[in-house]
Amino acid sequence: MRYYFFILLLLSNVANANLVELYRTQGIDSVQEYLEKQLTKKDYWNDYLKDKDVSKGYYESIKYVLVCEKNLNNLKVYHKEYDQFKKLFENNEILLGKNGGDKQVEGDHKTPVGTYDLTQKLEQLDPYYGPLAMVTSYPNLYDRVQKKNGSGIWIHGVPENEQREEFTRGCIALDNQEIKKIDSQIKLDESVLLISEENLKSVSREEISTILGELFKWKESWKQSDLPTYLDFYAPEFQKTNGMDMDEFKRYKKIIFERNEEKKIIFSDINIMPYPNEKNKNMFRILMHEDYKTKNYQFNGKKELFIELVDNKMKILTES
Repeated sequence: MRYYFFILLLLSNVANANLVELYRTQGIDSVQEYLEKQLTKKDYWNDYLKDKDVSKGYYESIKYVLVCEKNLNNLKVYHKEYDQFKKLFENNEILLGKNGGDKQVEGDHKTPVGTYDLTQKLEQLDPYYGPLAMVTSYPNLYDRVQKKNGSGIWIHGVPENEQREEFTRGCIALDNQEIKKIDSQIKLDESVLLISEENLKSVSREEISTILGELFKWKESWKQSDLPTYLDFYAPEFQKTNGMDMDEFKRYKKIIFERNEEKKIIFSDINIMPYPNEKNKNMFRILMHEDYKTKNYQFNGKKELFIELVDNKMKILTES
């Protein structure tokens, strides 16, 4: 319903007389097809993003971005407000894991590098953790594909009446009044945590425009059961958490696409966040809502992609 309302708004604009003519001669489906093609074009997205700050990513449903730069022992909190990022909080004396580098295994005393959700707030904990802890989603989907393990990576406070240790076991810790301040300023289910080993690289408008255009090209190839084009969006090293590699994925998708079913695919609440990593890949995590329907199957829920930008092309590394 919302989609057709958008079309009607366009049709009411004199500047879109070509759409009116298209509608008059070929019907509403042709208008929808035309508009969906516009979403695959980088120029459209460049224009759409021209007044938006995307330096820390592009967010439609996420409102709070927490940035931890390990080399600076720094934690910042930003609120996305009117398409700009407003800094709410900064602390330059956080505690991190004893060992540097990206977390790999349980007990390595490393704070992970990557992009994580805040999944839960814990209170009434062991005094070691202070008044509260925010649980992160480590290990995430990409971590699991990379065979990383471990758990219990939190943002938490410090002991109230004991001398605090110089390091954590891999968590991010800060003074108790500071963790309480963050808790009062954000909503966990509308937040994301970016952890980088060095200073977080600023995201460019060109990168976000490219990803959005590529995302909708991928969707169109999927919708049209165009297998060669669809598979070209996947990296050779693509792998799913169940162990399915690219060769197995190709065979599986070939069977599905040969059915040539009519598909309805709608993406909404799109969030594109930078993915810091030690492999020097230009990586991003895409988190969005997907509404997918065919005659025999439907899915309505969260879709997650981990991608790399290679020569202005989106390459999917893993997905849920």
